[in-house]
Amino acid sequence: MPASAVISVLARSLLTGEQNIDRVHARGVRTLGRSWAWLRPLARHYVEAFSGRTLPRHRDVVQFLLHDRGFRRARSKYRHEIFVAEWLAEPQRMQPTAKAQHWDLPVIESVGDLAAWLSLSPAELEWFADLKGLGNKLRNPKLQHYHYRILLKRSGGVRLIESPKSRLKDLQRRILSGILNRIPAHQAVHGFVKQRSIITFAAPHVGKDVLLRLDLQDFFPTFPAARVQALFRTLGYPEGVADLLGGLCTNSVHRDVWSVRPVEMDAMQWHEARILYARPHLPQGAPTSPAVANLTAYRLDCRLFGLAKSAGADYTRYADDLAFSGDDTFKRAVERFSAHAAAIALEEGFSVNHRKTRIMRQGVRQHLAGIVVNQHESLPRGDLKLLEATLTNCVRFGPESQNRATLPHFRAHLEGRIGFVEMVSSLKGRRLRRLFEAIKWEE
Repeated sequence: MPASAVISVLARSLLTGEQNIDRVHARGVRTLGRSWAWLRPLARHYVEAFSGRTLPRHRDVVQFLLHDRGFRRARSKYRHEIFVAEWLAEPQRMQPTAKAQHWDLPVIESVGDLAAWLSLSPAELEWFADLKGLGNKLRNPKLQHYHYRILLKRSGGVRLIESPKSRLKDLQRRILSGILNRIPAHQAVHGFVKQRSIITFAAPHVGKDVLLRLDLQDFFPTFPAARVQALFRTLGYPEGVADLLGGLCTNSVHRDVWSVRPVEMDAMQWHEARILYARPHLPQGAPTSPAVANLTAYRLDCRLFGLAKSAGADYTRYADDLAFSGDDTFKRAVERFSAHAAAIALEEGFSVNHRKTRIMRQGVRQHLAGIVVNQHESLPRGDLKLLEATLTNCVRFGPESQNRATLPHFRAHLEGRIGFVEMVSSLKGRRLRRLFEAIKWEE
């Protein structure tokens, strides 16, 4: 058997998530049929390299073997004597981490199991997961899995809304309800988490001496497909299953989507956006993306939570908005703290948009996600007055007179703004709701 095949089989036998040196050594002995002197050091190096980490891929173990000094010497010295004595052809099985064992996740141990769980044929599963990126090569929009809408950011740059078509959206909702929603989010995360909201996001920062707000740049496309697949391997799913689950939750965008550049858009930013979204990433618009982003950013949240605690500060996150607040001690060190937090974000694969960084002391309006937090949670007075005037004029002159931006769903737009006010202040919300209900809408 060629040496490359021996390495591949040995790597497969070691790829069990096992972290006990004796058991790793025993598997090597069974595979090679002999207790080579270099096998125990190899088992120790393997456990040191992969224990406490995401279950590695087969190719990662192969690379480990190729670079292990002792194994390289053995291959050189005993190249004609090392062969596969027994192929440990065990079926793939769930190998969750210690925490994941308590999350009641569905047992899916093969591609066939995943197809059956999603009520698909294996061919349909491969088509929707699109691990080979064929959808990115198809010019016919009818054969692509997403609808696209390009929005220009007020701060510059673009945001691409990627809405999955109905069949793929149903599959993503199944993954969300059956897997992702069963995993608890970090205590600092408040976006897209049940029983949490922008109210709970802002609440810990009310009445603090200083508030630091950071913004993560290009949040959803920052998560590459490999990182999403690693998340599912961490949950215990075998490599083939994890790759397909990751494929169902990620997307790469065909260049034809970027064929027409708005005149007000900078050419360089347009080009950078096209490159960013061409890579497989979390699509903003898929039902699974917020939950996957929260879980994949767990290490970031742990590190920032620990940093804030060491500085006597509170930390919360709502999607790409990071908030830190504290009293006098934190106020004196906030600039240095901001640099440390940005460095941690960079180490974890995120970039802070420094143009949006804000340090807000008690002398100015402290606000998060549209909520003022200086003394208590409230809304900007000017925004409330403007909304009340708009509703009053809708009652007097009709809603068409106030839809100056020609919004296609103006009624829903107003109702959403009122709902936001009601969430923060029920008293003010009731007054606005009465005005809204007095509006006469054309049928």
